[in-house]
Amino acid sequence: MIEALANAFRIPDLRRKILFTLGMIGLYRLGAHIPVPGVTAKMLETLASSVNSSGALGLLNLFAGGALEKFAIFSLGIMPYITSSIIMQLLQAVIPKLEQWAKEGESGQRKITQITRYMTLGLGFMESIGLVALFQSSGSGGLGVKFDFVTQALIVVSLLAGTAFIMWMGELITQRGIGNGMSLLIFANIVARFPATTVEAFQLKGWIWVLFIMIVVVLVVAAIVFMERGQRRIPVQYAKRIVGRRVYGGAGTYIPLKINGANVIPIIFASSILYFPVVIGQLSRVTWLQSMAESISLGPVHWILMTIFIVFFAYFYTALVFNPIDLADNLRKQGGFVPGVRPGKATATYIENVLNRITLPGALFLAAIAVLPTILFEQTKVALLQQFGGTSILIMVGVALETMTQLESQLKMRNYDGFFK
Repeated sequence: MIEALANAFRIPDLRRKILFTLGMIGLYRLGAHIPVPGVTAKMLETLASSVNSSGALGLLNLFAGGALEKFAIFSLGIMPYITSSIIMQLLQAVIPKLEQWAKEGESGQRKITQITRYMTLGLGFMESIGLVALFQSSGSGGLGVKFDFVTQALIVVSLLAGTAFIMWMGELITQRGIGNGMSLLIFANIVARFPATTVEAFQLKGWIWVLFIMIVVVLVVAAIVFMERGQRRIPVQYAKRIVGRRVYGGAGTYIPLKINGANVIPIIFASSILYFPVVIGQLSRVTWLQSMAESISLGPVHWILMTIFIVFFAYFYTALVFNPIDLADNLRKQGGFVPGVRPGKATATYIENVLNRITLPGALFLAAIAVLPTILFEQTKVALLQQFGGTSILIMVGVALETMTQLESQLKMRNYDGFFK
């Protein structure tokens, strides 16, 4: 691995891409420490304790790299853009015009990207107003300080500008750097919180607990890598075709179906649905809404609902992005077939049944990754488990594998040994 990194830095254009990516991540981390106008050091101290004690705000703070507890201009983080991207991906299966654009290639993708940007700004504007209202409240997560209208407007504009700047940086990294820009920014945010949280856990619980958690994290990382690389390969055979004097086809290949095809998206969907009533309950003064928010945010009700939603969205998203009918139709047009299965409708049914079978263990694995650290945190009160639960590790491992795969392909193009040997 060290030799592969050294080879990457020996290639001028690849070195420029890596340094550009690191520079943009450094600029992003700098913005996470610049507070919005109108807040004082005392307010930030109160806010930090409130955010870290809240489950919903704690997760948002983790994805924002600690910017939320500092009320920084990057407090919203990358989540508005990710939410917009997921919404647009879902709408492509519902709105025929968007589906047509997605199949047009680069020109269609530009149109979809432009709509995604506008939607990101819209979501960022609404979330900015919600954050200002939440932090002005005297309840959990609030500062109990009323800002005047001009200060509120400045805060909303600052947060919205921060969201647009993050979106621009993420797209620049994707175009000129290495890896997916948005994913790398989330990766940087999560990693940035690791040292401080580890030191805090060491001070509160001692080195035995920290060592135990580190061993658990290593085992979880190994399990995630195993599941991320896990595939169900459906064999495909192509019929021979004679064109002129040449014979085409006749070769065998396979269709790789990932066990965890939805990746971390079911967890994001489930978290969003469960945390929405929690935020509403915190903003509201209605007693029954606050009671419902507390029961949903913690305890067995939260664990059960989280598991159900993750399994549901794993099937839902997999069915949305993977169309067995189109795949079977393309195979038939290209002269391919699954051995022992008739082409056409029978092939589509076979692929759909295989997909349904392998989605269940992937969905249950995601549910375990998301729920078990929460249960351990509520039993042990170790902040390291809350900040770096299974969801965070899943994101970090997924982004690391994706980035290493891109570097691997770049090195292979230049006849260098890569990371995976």
